[in-house]
Amino acid sequence: MKIRLAGPLQSDSIVDGEGLRTVIWTQGCSHNCFGCHNPQTHDFNGGFEMDINELKCQIKNLKYQDGITLSGGDPFFQIPACLEIAKYCHTLGLNIWCYTGYTFEQLMTISKSNPLVIDFLKQIDVLIDGRFILAEKSLNVKFRGSKNQRLIDVKKSLEKGEACSITKYDTIDISNVFSKKREVYI
Repeated sequence: MKIRLAGPLQSDSIVDGEGLRTVIWTQGCSHNCFGCHNPQTHDFNGGFEMDINELKCQIKNLKYQDGITLSGGDPFFQIPACLEIAKYCHTLGLNIWCYTGYTFEQLMTISKSNPLVIDFLKQIDVLIDGRFILAEKSLNVKFRGSKNQRLIDVKKSLEKGEACSITKYDTIDISNVFSKKREVYI
């Protein structure tokens, strides 16, 4: 099986989920959110193909990572490949975060005609859902680009049958980041 990627694995990320993470940048997205910071990942024919086994080998050789983040593009446009990767990562003790332009509710509707959606959701620990909306862009929401996007506890949500947000990251205070006088040490 192959997966279409936008770029190589990006390890040691601290902005794409909790802890030290490796990001898998999937290629292909039809959401076309205005202001998207990854528009180069939209073209379904862009990027490059990689064999899943080769990607698994790269993941197995990672050091000091807490988890894997599936981003893009939108991983839900490559469910079979992303599902296999997520299952494999769990066997290595890595947690899975996934970004999608779909809402949890939309994915549940889609799952009625595509049961692989549920299989994939069962392998995701945290889902960041919803399209990026430029008018709601905020630096005060952790791990998200706009305030409408949610961090979803997927296991809990599937059990309850409704989106269960993780609220500990709802806001961060950046007011003092730009107002502090920087000291220079030589």
